Amino acid sequence: MILLFKLTLAPASILLATLVAQRFGHGAAGFLSGFPVISGPIVAVLMFSLPAEQVEGIARATLAASPATFAHIVAFAWLSRWLPWWGCLTGAAAAFFAVGVLTTASWLPGALQLALAIAGPFVALAAMPRERTVVGAVPVPRIEIAMRVVGTFVLAATVILSAQHVPAAVSGLLLAWTISGTILPCFTLSAYGHPATVTLLRGLSIGLAGFVWFYVALAFLLGAGVGGFVAFVAAALVSGVVGVLFKR
Repeated sequence: MILLFKLTLAPASILLATLVAQRFGHGAAGFLSGFPVISGPIVAVLMFSLPAEQVEGIARATLAASPATFAHIVAFAWLSRWLPWWGCLTGAAAAFFAVGVLTTASWLPGALQLALAIAGPFVALAAMPRERTVVGAVPVPRIEIAMRVVGTFVLAATVILSAQHVPAAVSGLLLAWTISGTILPCFTLSAYGHPATVTLLRGLSIGLAGFVWFYVALAFLLGAGVGGFVAFVAAALVSGVVGVLFKR
């Protein structure tokens, strides 16, 4: 059920982000995609079947892997200045796994993992290429919308199924792979160029601040014994507030 849920949510989130880009531009699409629109609902479902301690552990594991996502999008942003989308994706994937192996290591103190996750949005924005912001609606053709949705489904299925056949350390990183940070910049770079890609990824970095604080709040509240439903709603509110404040 979780597999089917994720395979449905991932394409739906990309479709929503693309529709937002059509109306509000690349930055808004990236900003929306940064929030836990895929993993959040999955966590909500897990709360009905898993004890609070296990969901808390999932939240902490997600935080530990989040610096790898920031490494991915910063690498993609820089490489998009010189390389086609597939070259950028190769370099971004290398950055993702290089950082992820370190931040998810069992010997790394939990406090340090938390600090790295919280620092992620600040570091990513500071490390982004200094490129002009591309504003305005994006005329995405219907065929491209369809390709984005299909590509997302294939990528999500590949990641989830591959995770079952690799060592646990690699599996954890695969499941943390940023689908939005893969599909959206690949299509954006191919169709709209480097400045638009940086604008998208800058917005994604800002939105990911909300993602990080969703899991910070969720882990803290569950660890403090707050009920699952209340913890989830409170974490979602924290996520929205942080995302909006960070955008300012």
